[in-house]
Amino acid sequence: MNTDIDNEDSLYPIAVLLDELRADDVNFRLNAIRRLSTIALALGVQRTRDELIPFLDESIDDEDEVLLALAEELGNFVEYVGGKDHAHIILGPLENLAAVEETLVRDKAVESLTKVAIVLSQQQIEEYYIPLIKRLGSGDWFTSRTSACGLYAAAYQTATPSSQDELRSMFKQLCQDDTPMVRRAAAANLGKFAKKIPKEQVVLDIIPLFSKLAQDEQDSVRLLTVEDLVAIAEILTKEESKTYLLQTLRSMVSDKSWRVRYMIAENFVKIAKAVGEEVTRDDLVLAFVHLLKDNEAEVRTAASGQVPGFAQNIDKQTILLHILPCVKDLVTDTSQHVRASLATQISGLAPILGKEATTEHLLPLFLQLLKDEFPDVRLNIISKLEQVNEVIGIELLSQNLLPAIVELAEDKQWRVRLAIIDYIPLLASQLGVAFFDEKLGNLCMSWLGDNVYSIREAATVNLKKLTEVFGVEWAKTTIIPKVLAMGNHPNYLYRMTTIFAITTMAPAVTPEVIRDYILPTVNNLVSDPIPNIRFNVAKSYEVLIPVLKQSQETVVLLDAQVKPALDKLREDSDADVKYFAEKALLAGYQ
Repeated sequence: MNTDIDNEDSLYPIAVLLDELRADDVNFRLNAIRRLSTIALALGVQRTRDELIPFLDESIDDEDEVLLALAEELGNFVEYVGGKDHAHIILGPLENLAAVEETLVRDKAVESLTKVAIVLSQQQIEEYYIPLIKRLGSGDWFTSRTSACGLYAAAYQTATPSSQDELRSMFKQLCQDDTPMVRRAAAANLGKFAKKIPKEQVVLDIIPLFSKLAQDEQDSVRLLTVEDLVAIAEILTKEESKTYLLQTLRSMVSDKSWRVRYMIAENFVKIAKAVGEEVTRDDLVLAFVHLLKDNEAEVRTAASGQVPGFAQNIDKQTILLHILPCVKDLVTDTSQHVRASLATQISGLAPILGKEATTEHLLPLFLQLLKDEFPDVRLNIISKLEQVNEVIGIELLSQNLLPAIVELAEDKQWRVRLAIIDYIPLLASQLGVAFFDEKLGNLCMSWLGDNVYSIREAATVNLKKLTEVFGVEWAKTTIIPKVLAMGNHPNYLYRMTTIFAITTMAPAVTPEVIRDYILPTVNNLVSDPIPNIRFNVAKSYEVLIPVLKQSQETVVLLDAQVKPALDKLREDSDADVKYFAEKALLAGYQ
């Protein structure tokens, strides 16, 4: 009797979940699908194969989001049906999902089918998977044929030689399909398929398909063949690439559709590496120049992003002769997006050109970009100055660019000011303390009073980093007095910044500095009228306590000054102040 009750108990959650799969509310069904592995574990492998999978096969008529979740779950279902020997059972529901109308569901079903295909034996591939590809590939609706295109690569190497011939023949049919969407799917998967095929077959079967798709009347098909070109070139030798692919590549570079030229520009470095030095030198340099001068801003933007990567594949003289004049033109390009893209990448030319050429040719361009009216351009050039510094040294960099950097430190766009702050510690470490105090010291203090919180926060972190660079003695005489003076400012934001600054700097200074300078200021702010300041004082004590414990001379201050202050804050009328005082006491006095 008890056994029957136990069985009922074990099946109860499964019944609930199966009811949820049939529920009217889509959220119930979605949750049930996401817990399919739980159902399968409870049912066991035999009942999962006999009951759950057939049930799922019938559940294909549902909302797209439920079907998407189902397609994803089934890709990880091999262990729940009894391992790879029974994995082919999952193919049924996935085949149905691969033929639905919604693209996201189909794509996820194809992804799961390829996952399952990897664990199938040759017999299972021949008996179940290849017939599935045939059914999808010959479907009346284009949706199933597009899905079929993504399934060939996973099965090819496991299939028998005669089936491999058949798979290549079927893929060829899809490449010549009347529907552009199917040809698009074929073009998107051609490169992956080519990587699974021996080179002789690639030359005989795949390259003719590639050439035909690359000349397709639809630019949406042609643009997808750019990545196929890279994949095929990686299979061939450099000489074979020149023989079989160069003519098509030349056509692509000058394609009448800007979207195809954009894809070429976006993948230009990969193409150059794949086709080799000779083709790059003889054909691609001028092709790249044309892309940098393209009529469409999107193409110029993509090409700008490839400048340093492409420059690594050609000699210095060619860069100076052909690429640099284009770069100079792009610095004043009418499109801000082109200039922003170039600003991100241009510093990558410095290590390639070396100190002399960088100083002569690139520094004037950096200066121009630093003064660009578009904030993203200024931001991008600042964030990449480190590469230039490594090549020409801080002295040259500061002489040429420091005035512009100081100007940007007061830029009206706060993100530009933030980027400058992030760069200051690096600049400081290389300029030296005297130069820094003279040129940048006041600037660093002025950020503490900025009207943007993120700038004030970054400025306090900046002071900590500067203390680590120049030492505690420098901080004690140069910045700590200025920071502490703000603790008496009538504006509460300045007092808040003082607390933030000394809390952030505390780990970088000595216990003696905390005792003599910082602690008296924090103690004064315990009675501040603003609750926000009082709870930040409590947070500050939490950070100061571990530092005070480091020295025998300062540890006595914990009971003499810190604990009474926290006890006072613990009795505060404000709930947040109480909370942070309690937290500091717990952390520091356990």
